[in-house]
Amino acid sequence: MFSENQLKALSYNLDDGRVKTIEKAGMSFKYLETYDVINVANTIFNYMWDYTITRLEEVARETNQNSNHVITYSAIVKVRIYDNQRNFIEREDTGVGTGTARTIGESIDNASKSAVSDSLKRSLRSLGGQFGNDLYSKSPNIKRNYQQQPTHQIQQPQQYSQANQQQTQQAQPSHNPNDFSSLYSIGLTIMEQGQNLIVIGDDIFNKKDSIKACGFRWDVASKMWYKPIEQQVA
Repeated sequence: MFSENQLKALSYNLDDGRVKTIEKAGMSFKYLETYDVINVANTIFNYMWDYTITRLEEVARETNQNSNHVITYSAIVKVRIYDNQRNFIEREDTGVGTGTARTIGESIDNASKSAVSDSLKRSLRSLGGQFGNDLYSKSPNIKRNYQQQPTHQIQQPQQYSQANQQQTQQAQPSHNPNDFSSLYSIGLTIMEQGQNLIVIGDDIFNKKDSIKACGFRWDVASKMWYKPIEQQVA
């Protein structure tokens, strides 16, 4: 189902820079933002995935001491991930969201969106650490290394592989800005996403100097290192 490089990307440890913290009832909880999870899914699965809301319903309603409406929704989201032959796998999970607002409409809007986001993230987390599964660990100080696990030998056409790099080097025997061997040597992977090459791997923040040396730039919105593909053939 998944290509070799998709399995490799899924096996990376979660980048601490993606993790957010929220305080509730005097306790700290770690989580991933929904847009971040969607961006990672788009990157790894090359946009070949979608999700369906199979249930969305109100489960509680009350008014708090400030006369705000407090409404809670429950959702079930089903995620479907495809390969190039349109084969797919499905993941499904539940989520809950609460909305607090002065108006009923705004409270319903906030609660329903929060429930869907929670369900979507829970559905994807079954795919591993890149989607926050490790955040549920009761032993947060244990950092597992999944990179030694065997992967299926399936070709990934979107992968900017070392073979691509070698061909480019042969065509440009002089100084080659597309030499990514230094990134491969420190355990990083280069993949295509749309019109850009992006960098995926463990501990990317601490490897930023090596990444920048290869011409990649940091995109604040997507929190990824990228480089336009057109630069590779310039």
